Amino acid sequence: MNLTLINMMIAMVFPLLIVAATLIMNKTMQFNFEKSTPFECGFDPHNSARIPFSLRFFILAVLFLVFDIEIALLMPVPSSSALPTTMKMTVVLLCGVLLIGLYHEWNEGSLEWK
Repeated sequence: MNLTLINMMIAMVFPLLIVAATLIMNKTMQFNFEKSTPFECGFDPHNSARIPFSLRFFILAVLFLVFDIEIALLMPVPSSSALPTTMKMTVVLLCGVLLIGLYHEWNEGSLEWK
């Protein structure tokens, strides 16, 4: 019991010490405008260093990742013939949530690349 309590105290104290040390050291640093600007061979940059990012592409990439991970989770299901009833219901529920999400994204137009 005491060993668990000591481990919990250590697990809480060390991160707090690290965060406090970071905040204290960060306050002593001075902001330097020259170091925060982009550098182009010693010349002032001609345009912004930020590239415009397509939000539609980001949403489509996140949707791909979600469906890709779900497919990877569903891959071993057909090969296992003796699944318990709770596992079968879980797989059906997961497929239902995926189909509802796909239907919503399709109606919203997120899958269309314009």
